[in-house]
Parts: sequence; structure tokens; C-alpha cells
Amino acid sequence: MAHTKSQKKRNRQTIVRNRRNRALRSELNTRARTVHEAVEAGDEQSAETALRTAQKRLDQAAAKGVLNANTAARRKSSLTRRVRSMSASSASVASDPAGE
Repeated sequence: MAHTKSQKKRNRQTIVRNRRNRALRSELNTRARTVHEAVEAGDEQSAETALRTAQKRLDQAAAKGVLNANTAARRKSSLTRRVRSMSASSASVASDPAGE
């Protein structure tokens, strides 16, 4: 238990920050899940939109120190690869004249 006034204040600040960071990390997971679901559904338009939103929120989290910058970059790269692979596979199917 804190004894000094300043330590009590630090404890209150820690609780507030912890709640805020937990909510932000939860939102990041939700944004990533939205991208994954759009890719699995094959919806290229919504996957692109979800990817842009997820990238923006990852950048914001990294800027605020909720995530390490390299972690944010790695997650953005992973999500981008999934969306790009979906669009590449649909482009190869569309360009195949025999439909095989």
C-alpha cells in the first residue's frame, strides 16, 4: 500500500493507463480479426477498407507507446500480405482464359 501522496497518485494514473491500453490492444485484435474475416470471405473491397483502418490504429498505438514500433510494423506487414495474397489469387483466376 502506498504511503505518500505522490505514490497514491501514481497508482491512480497506472490504473487509468492500464485500462486505456487494454482497451486499445483489444481494439487492435478486433481490427485484425475483421481483416482476417474479410479475406476468408473473399470480399476484397471490405478487406482493403479493414486493412487501412487496422494500419492506422496500429500506427497510432505505436506512436502512443502501447505497442513497440517493430511489433506494429510486423502486424501491419502480416495483414498486408494476407490481403495482397487474396487479390493476387483472384487476379490469377480472372486472367486464366481456360478457367482451370
